[in-house]
Amino acid sequence: MEVKVLGALEASVNGASIVPTADKPRQLLALLALSANQVLPASQLMEELWGEELPRSAMTTLQTYILRIRRSIDDALDTKAVRGPKEILATRNGGYLMDALPGSVDALEYERFAAAGRRAFERGEDDTAVRLLRQGLALWRGPALVDTCAGRLLEIEATRLEESRLGDLERRIEAELRLGLHADLTIELTTLIARYPLHEALHAQCMVALYRAGRPARALSAYAALRRNLATELGIDPSLRLQSLHCAILGGDPVLDQHDTTCRRVLDLFACRGTTGART
Repeated sequence: MEVKVLGALEASVNGASIVPTADKPRQLLALLALSANQVLPASQLMEELWGEELPRSAMTTLQTYILRIRRSIDDALDTKAVRGPKEILATRNGGYLMDALPGSVDALEYERFAAAGRRAFERGEDDTAVRLLRQGLALWRGPALVDTCAGRLLEIEATRLEESRLGDLERRIEAELRLGLHADLTIELTTLIARYPLHEALHAQCMVALYRAGRPARALSAYAALRRNLATELGIDPSLRLQSLHCAILGGDPVLDQHDTTCRRVLDLFACRGTTGART
């Protein structure tokens, strides 16, 4: 069985879809997939489906949903299949477990690539980090569980995955900036800051990439847009680190051209110098 949650929910066995049409069975399938190879107590599954006010029939209804999913799996299984539906979706110690084979759940594959990419990034192995992080990020087809109703547990998981995705995107771009690929990043970063108009780290990366690509005026425009958006939405100014980067671009600071210096390190250096005389 293969399950995809990084976008619209997809689940298939031998190419045949087994995604339930009803909302609550979809929630159940998604949560089991996100916790693949771990036992989820029935109490947690019921909390996801009904919140704190459980109907009297909650346990019976949960068992019915599990039975329906198993039947869908069984209908799609090959007659020579080694594992049956009760092995794939197993009952364990008062709960249920989705026994997923390696590579069968996209969220788990993403986290495997991402973890390896982060380790390479921290070691300064930029080519390897970019390759691994790109492989992980390529598994995303849209917002996590975009077409699935979510209770408390699924909302937590979806938020965690989205934050992880954004962090890994920043790491991948940071590694590419260290590799001197600033000119290749300007279009992507310009699109990203439009999508995330309050995200300072992406704005900083965009400003550095544009400056290194010979477009300082556009870098200053990106800062001005961030400042306006922060003032309008939150009533605050950009951080001192961003203000320092803005000053450095205005002054043509040579540190900005040192491609082997990370964007994060550039910001730290400028922040240490202070923002005296900065025009924000």
